[in-house]
Amino acid sequence: MLLEATPSVEQEINPWESAAHRFDEAAERLKLDDGMRKVLRQPAMELTVNIPVVLDDGRIEVFTGYRVQHSIARGPAKGGIRFAPDVSLDEVRALAAWMTWKCAVVNIPFGGGKGGVICEPHLLSEGELERITRRYTAEILEFIGPERDVPAPDVNTNAQTMAWIMDTYSMHKRHTVTAVVTGKPLELGGSLGRPEATGRGCMIVTMEAMRRFGLTPENTRVVVQGFGNVGGMAARLMSQSGFKIICVAEYDGAVYNPHGLDIDALVQHRTEMGSITGFPEAEDIDKDDSLLLDCDVLIPAAHENVITSANADRIRAKILCEGANGPTTFLADSILAEKKVFVIPDILANAGGVTVSYFEWVQDRQGYFWTEAEVNTRLDQIMISSFNDVIGYADKHAVKNRTAAYMLALDRVAFAIKRRGLYA
Repeated sequence: MLLEATPSVEQEINPWESAAHRFDEAAERLKLDDGMRKVLRQPAMELTVNIPVVLDDGRIEVFTGYRVQHSIARGPAKGGIRFAPDVSLDEVRALAAWMTWKCAVVNIPFGGGKGGVICEPHLLSEGELERITRRYTAEILEFIGPERDVPAPDVNTNAQTMAWIMDTYSMHKRHTVTAVVTGKPLELGGSLGRPEATGRGCMIVTMEAMRRFGLTPENTRVVVQGFGNVGGMAARLMSQSGFKIICVAEYDGAVYNPHGLDIDALVQHRTEMGSITGFPEAEDIDKDDSLLLDCDVLIPAAHENVITSANADRIRAKILCEGANGPTTFLADSILAEKKVFVIPDILANAGGVTVSYFEWVQDRQGYFWTEAEVNTRLDQIMISSFNDVIGYADKHAVKNRTAAYMLALDRVAFAIKRRGLYA
């Protein structure tokens, strides 16, 4: 999919358009032939399902769900399932493609997949969510499995959601299949270290980037956008390691303290008050202004398209570590490059989650589970090795870090396809 010379605002914030633009740039740099570009650009499979569910009040509602497998050239598809009112097929396509590249960047034997259901989970009871999840699982049952496509939690889904999927799949198979999903409860084959993995991975690659700037945790000011599983965990782990977390932003506001926030106290405040705002040890500021603060590290860890052509020129961070998927639009990339912001792209920065998901899949399949220390040591090794692979690729080819990550990923996936050949 080629873009117009001057993309519209709609194109800039469309994740599939963004993914396509970055793909084309990397493919051109790699001089991929037209045939391989056609294979890699489009998803291998797209499934749309209608999910009839009886609600608590007796009404029948029909929800729409998607599952996209972008590539299975290097192994089973891997990717989360999100429940949200704004889920779209274009979004799921883009996220599936990003999973392909992400798994290739960290060199684990998975392809890319993604799924979603259009619903407003905050307006649904636990029973309604369970019925939606189980019926959705039944509809995609033939397309998932440990050897084919391994879902995981994503936006508004969690370990309980994965337990429902695993149970539904297992009931149809007539035996327990723990490896069909990752991100499960520990008691059902989950892995130690999984809840912290994405945030920990962000911290690991940030510390590697800091070496290039002569920074140590004690003199590094960090702004974290998003205080959920990724941002909240990154903030907590980095605070414990001595970083100065000067600002945390959420959907309803941001809190700022130039001397550093007490993250544990902030977590307690949110638990009691339902919001991070009003934290007595900090100043409330506008959530959008938080991205523009003078800092050493900025971690957007909430959602897509928060750094765009409209605000990229005002970013003042030295290092941008993308904890979320697609937080920076493709038009913002060149602006950040001109400002010499060191970008750790999402397909590297937040790959800690899928890496430990891979560990969980391996442990489930062998029926032997590792200690948390073993998980964290292996994660550390993969994230550091992958960071050096990407930066080395960027230096060798004189390209931006994001372009280097895409080039490395495309090269690995294309190589696998060429070695396998095309079945006819």
